[in-house]
Amino acid sequence: MPELPEVETTRLALSPQICGKILCKGVVVQRSLRWPVSAEFPDTLIGDRIADLDRRGKYLLFRFTRGTLIVHLGMSGYFRFVDCRTPLENHDHIELRFEGDLCLRYNDSRRFGAFLWTTNDPLLHPLLRDMGPEPLSTELTGGYLFGRSRSTRVSVKTFVMDQKVVAGVGNIYANEALFEAGLLPAKAVCALDVVQANRLADALKAVLSRAIASGRNSLERFFFHRPGEKPGYFPQTLNVYDRDGAPCRRCGHPVVKILQGGRASYFCPQCQS
Repeated sequence: MPELPEVETTRLALSPQICGKILCKGVVVQRSLRWPVSAEFPDTLIGDRIADLDRRGKYLLFRFTRGTLIVHLGMSGYFRFVDCRTPLENHDHIELRFEGDLCLRYNDSRRFGAFLWTTNDPLLHPLLRDMGPEPLSTELTGGYLFGRSRSTRVSVKTFVMDQKVVAGVGNIYANEALFEAGLLPAKAVCALDVVQANRLADALKAVLSRAIASGRNSLERFFFHRPGEKPGYFPQTLNVYDRDGAPCRRCGHPVVKILQGGRASYFCPQCQS
């Protein structure tokens, strides 16, 4: 499932190619995504110029001059650039053709992605308006996390994955950040002290920054991808996630897996407390 680094990698690959370009044609093969794609899309955008491509949490914001297309990749969605003559592949649902014969296709086998059009401020959209600060922003500090944690007894992992607390943190990077911060995922967040909250803020920034740096090395896949490959998804070395029973990379103790709210949590009982 794409998380913030994967979405940011997608933005980094698409932005220099499409920003400033006019949308010449759009094709919707499948409108039944997570929410039905508006019947007005893409006709209302033909001839419009895309001014910028932003990200908020796990959402991409295609800012056209007439409004904003809010896109979520769902559980399996991805974009790729193709030659306009390239036959559609299975699960190719949406195609955007920009001036200069630049063709961008959206593929989503599970169809949990979303394409939502708004002419209002996208940051006030119901999906975005209540989001917490971006984890790589100056707003995300140990002091902020400590203050928000005083009034709740949820686990620290549930806390950092709450999009109203921090935008864009998903299961993989929550596990990795908690390992880096030395905190058990099931620890009550209200039990954190200021020092631990500072470590957690630093760990979130470090883990996500490293992942985005890894994603930068795979940008060419959006243009030269192999069949079955998903541009935007990239290999990286994870310390605990999906390593149940494997030796901790730091101390050698077996990594433990538990379930929290139906999601897998991975940790080292020696390195985290």
